[in-house]
Amino acid sequence: MGLFRNATLWSEDQLDANRTENETLSPEVVIVPVIFGCIFFLGIVGNTLVIVVIGRIKSKRSRSTTNIFILNLSIADLSFLLFCVPFQATIYSLPEWVFGAFLCKFVHYVFTLSMLVSIFTLVAMSVDRYVAVVLSKKSPCIRNRRNALTGLCVIWALSFIFAAPVAQHQILTNHPEAPNSSFCWEMWLEPVARRTYKVTILVIGYLLPLLLITCCYTRVLYHLHKKIKNMSKKSEHSKRKTAQTVLLVVTAFLFCWMPHHIIAMWAEFGDFPLNDASFAFRIMSHCLAYGNSCVNPILYAFLSENFRKACQQVFTCHLFYSPPPVQKIARIRMENFSTTHSTTNV
Repeated sequence: MGLFRNATLWSEDQLDANRTENETLSPEVVIVPVIFGCIFFLGIVGNTLVIVVIGRIKSKRSRSTTNIFILNLSIADLSFLLFCVPFQATIYSLPEWVFGAFLCKFVHYVFTLSMLVSIFTLVAMSVDRYVAVVLSKKSPCIRNRRNALTGLCVIWALSFIFAAPVAQHQILTNHPEAPNSSFCWEMWLEPVARRTYKVTILVIGYLLPLLLITCCYTRVLYHLHKKIKNMSKKSEHSKRKTAQTVLLVVTAFLFCWMPHHIIAMWAEFGDFPLNDASFAFRIMSHCLAYGNSCVNPILYAFLSENFRKACQQVFTCHLFYSPPPVQKIARIRMENFSTTHSTTNV
């Protein structure tokens, strides 16, 4: 992907510059790994907590379509963080790629794969919400475990296919000015094929998902606005909270991935400068892309009151309070782990 490729190119340029400056230590060698370390820690904790909570709830509703998608999203985000952040951080702190040819291909392939799975799952969740709210009469026939698992198979299959060119064209090589150093490059024999692939990833991995997510959630909000006219204060509060959550979901997706795709297109079709400003922009794009995997658990799980109740149920601390009664546990509505709330009947 362009994100790794640009970082590697910049690392080499920085290495040459450092050599001319008697190898002066740059601030990013320390600052960037620290920032990535914070993102890594928060993302691992958040996504692991979601997986543990959903996995340990044994009720039938814990395997609802919404929870299946949230579980898949957390697995994809967890893979994204585990196989990308540690290696990306070393690009800023090490002068060359030291992990060998296999990891050169594997890391970049998993990066693209996890990114696509995560984004496609977000689209599937927005469609799931649309069916649950707008097509509520048909919802029981459409929103079932079999269809959800079929959807996940399609998501992973498409992601494996679209990520394949990355593994094919990512190679370990050296540079004429650094013959004794190894770099992980993305090499294409045909520039037209490379640009076609980059544009394809932009369309299927950002523009089209953004359009679908926006359309689905817009229809959900419009339907709720029409359905709840003579609403109580409680329903009004729930509707407003749902609208705010939906806005956060779309905004987070839009801004977390926009810088990454801007840099990828700029590098392919323009003359991307190599200066301090563009370097900072690259670092920001990395942080936002990885930060999206930290934000997802908050948006899709922790903002849900039902998830917080389930989390309390799973991690009941006997030292401070008694565990909830069995009858109360059974009434927790696990199917509402979503961007909407139970009081909106979705």
